Amino acid sequence: MSSVLVSAAGYTGVTLGAVSAFSQFQRVRRDGVDGVSLATWTLFVFTGVFWTAYGVLGSHSLQVILGSVLLWPLQLYIVARLEPHRHLDVMVKSVLFMLLVAVLPTIVWGWQGGVYGIGAAMTLMRMPQLVELIKARHADGVSATAWYASALCSAFWLVYYDGNHLWAAFWSNASTGLASLTVAILATVRHVQGRRR
Repeated sequence: MSSVLVSAAGYTGVTLGAVSAFSQFQRVRRDGVDGVSLATWTLFVFTGVFWTAYGVLGSHSLQVILGSVLLWPLQLYIVARLEPHRHLDVMVKSVLFMLLVAVLPTIVWGWQGGVYGIGAAMTLMRMPQLVELIKARHADGVSATAWYASALCSAFWLVYYDGNHLWAAFWSNASTGLASLTVAILATVRHVQGRRR
């Protein structure tokens, strides 16, 4: 595959990631935080820290760095709206989770171990959002568009990582993309149910 196409796929992934985060940011500003998971969005911020470090020190990739750094202001706004100071138990559990699944594997097995760990984390961190969508009567604060964009973003990252032979990142994004698609579909179902009430 041509290096130009691979690079373009990476920048498309960066753009779609920003679109996804901006869509959720707008939804929260407009409709509030009903159905939005603090645990999921806190972990998104921590995951961005990991991917930035990986982009700088592991893959030496501007696309990987931009894929996280551009999202931080939007993600931090969403987390702030969810009042993390009122849920310190969630914050502590989030830090411990990231230490266990990302930092420790990186220390023990290097960047490849850390990337597999963060892939598992990125997949698992969508579970609180899925649980929130299952439990919530309304999911007005959840942007299905953001989650569909996130799934599409993962598809472009797959092309980028395949072209650069970064297999740990490839498989991590494959599982993440499937989890994002599941959240998107469930959010869509909730929005349709909400319109019928």
